[in-house]
Amino acid sequence: MTVPRPPLDGVRVLDLTTFLSGPFCTQILADLGADVIKLEPPDGDASRHIPPYFVDGDSAYYLAHNRGKRSIVADLKTPAGLRVARDLADRSDVVVENFRPGVAARLGLDPVALRAARPRLIWASISGFGQESPWRDQPAYDIVVQALSGVMSLTGVPGDPAMRLGVPAGDLVAGMYAAMAVLAALSARERTGEGRTADISMLDGQLSLLSYQAVYAAVGGITPQPQGSRHDSIPTYRSFTARDGREFVVAANTERMWRELCAVLGVPGLTADPRFADARSRLRHQDELAPLLEGAVRTGDAADWVTALVARSVPAALIKTVPEALADAAAAGRDMVVPVTSPSGRVVPTLATPIRFAGTPPTAASYPPALGQHTAAILAELGHSPELRCR
Repeated sequence: MTVPRPPLDGVRVLDLTTFLSGPFCTQILADLGADVIKLEPPDGDASRHIPPYFVDGDSAYYLAHNRGKRSIVADLKTPAGLRVARDLADRSDVVVENFRPGVAARLGLDPVALRAARPRLIWASISGFGQESPWRDQPAYDIVVQALSGVMSLTGVPGDPAMRLGVPAGDLVAGMYAAMAVLAALSARERTGEGRTADISMLDGQLSLLSYQAVYAAVGGITPQPQGSRHDSIPTYRSFTARDGREFVVAANTERMWRELCAVLGVPGLTADPRFADARSRLRHQDELAPLLEGAVRTGDAADWVTALVARSVPAALIKTVPEALADAAAAGRDMVVPVTSPSGRVVPTLATPIRFAGTPPTAASYPPALGQHTAAILAELGHSPELRCR
């Protein structure tokens, strides 16, 4: 039986991105089998230099999002470097960039002109606010779009200052949407023969995460507030701290789960209390319900509560630290932790793209490239002398 090739086998991607949103997008494409060529300026992707952790001279931040790519150094401000970039674009299926709007064209890589000359080309632009936004020229980073989108206003403990999410969702969501756009454009090109130009805004991506909170605001005429670890519709969908100080979460969002939760916690009488008779009543009286549940939880240890609740089909879980979560993932057998080995022999765990196809093995992971590691080989593929001075 022939083993299927990765879905993007044979697709070439020119990666003109830096920092996080773009490299995250192109790592997804690389994990799906694309040949991703990362074109870097002479001093490299700025994320290579972010402290505090480094392996063989490159930062752990850079290593997290550049697995499986090839690196070429070319200075777009020189004629030779620009010629190499144009040659790569002409021989690629996809170009991904996260310059500020208009910068690629000013550098000599105008997507309109390049796509006019080669209509099959797919161009994906990631920016803070979008190519046509009135704020298109303003700088944007993860924390900026989290703030402007309202996401930060929903994060944290009620009464405390707003908090940034613990993961860079502004960057990561934009990268995921960009990867989706590329995949959709590749699919459309199979039918039409024409590429597309995708315009991905980090702010738009964060706005999309508001989900039902945006509808609550409009329909309810309210300003949604931070909830801490609680849910603003389901008072039994929250975290608890047990007797041993360990935290765990419960997602008891049906009547059956509510009854089972009370039974496990040893407070079955709450189900007969008219204040908690149904979901609407429990929400209306959530401030009275919370201390009753919290007091019951403090009579036992977190792991024991989780075991008992799961046995009764009530969703519950310990709140894990990052090292604990990674250890669990490594033991789960789903290849979510991808070890890559540095040139000096150090093994660096990275996180896989969570997409699996039956019968198709994951793409073999290569260590993130050193700056310009593949310059000579890529120049040769383009028909240039490996000694071409493009930097």
